[in-house]
Amino acid sequence: MSVAELKKRHVAAMETVDALRERVKQKRQLLLDTDVKSYAKSQGTTPISFGSTDLVCCRTLLGHTGKVYSLDWTPERNRIVSVALDGRLIVWNALTSQKTHAIKLNCPWMRACAFAPNGQSVACGGLDSACSIFNLTSQVDKDGNIPIARVLTGHKGYVFSCQYVPDQETRLITGSGDHTCVLWDVTTGQRISVFGGELPSGHTADVLSVSINSSNSNMFVSGSCDATARLWDTRKASRAVQTFHGHGGDVNSVKFFPDGQRFGTGSDDGTCRKAFFAGYSNGDCYVWDTLVAEVVLNLGTLQNSHEGRISCLGLAADGSALCTGSWDKNLKIWAFGGHRKVI
Repeated sequence: MSVAELKKRHVAAMETVDALRERVKQKRQLLLDTDVKSYAKSQGTTPISFGSTDLVCCRTLLGHTGKVYSLDWTPERNRIVSVALDGRLIVWNALTSQKTHAIKLNCPWMRACAFAPNGQSVACGGLDSACSIFNLTSQVDKDGNIPIARVLTGHKGYVFSCQYVPDQETRLITGSGDHTCVLWDVTTGQRISVFGGELPSGHTADVLSVSINSSNSNMFVSGSCDATARLWDTRKASRAVQTFHGHGGDVNSVKFFPDGQRFGTGSDDGTCRKAFFAGYSNGDCYVWDTLVAEVVLNLGTLQNSHEGRISCLGLAADGSALCTGSWDKNLKIWAFGGHRKVI
């Protein structure tokens, strides 16, 4: 086959791809037939308002001296754990802004942290390629630090994400720069299952984020630098259940919706797919109406907003407050209208 014929076929193939993309775009537009406000009313519930005065910054958590990279809430929503590039893990009282624990870590380059479901333990991981477990009820040592309860080792790359399995304090999932996710037994420190790696359906680049389905804890989703999100079943580690393509850059954030029927993704290509809240490198934090794909509020334009990249965010379990972490070294708690006095 000549070069001219190859070029002709390439052009025809690209035209076919463009036509398919346009058809998909049109199909998506047909689905954007209602917004969150209208849908809530049709279900007999009161929609949440997102005007400029309906979501306010009610707390700024000061204490980190480096870029904040990860945070997590306890299920009872009164405490937050965070890690930053200052070698500290801090546990905060979200109601008073006070620190309850400030743990000096062996590795200063931390990228992930998580609360255990019972709120008694925390996990963190980073460029040491390990995930360290701390029991917050342990006695402090002579230097005032809590000793490490367990170190989960086995990854061959940095740990970028970790999450405890809901209602199981002894199970935790990590995502790593070695292209794999691992399900751990926290009690023994042993790997239960490895997802990816040499498997043909596994990620082909660093795993940046994991999220476990709270409605079915056997299922979790992972996001990767290979521009895909992959759905896994912990009972079948041999292959991914499904691979989701579409992003044009690293998928650096994945999160299941509370109902467990959908998940959202965020990417370096500047787009989100099915996201309620999304943080951006310019300090903006958008609140999205996911039914019509429109921004209803930008926290970056409000008073006391961040002055740097939004690197992490998390919603309290009852939906009453949002916490954001930033490269400006601070965390901020944002309260919703009827819940401001509670926070």
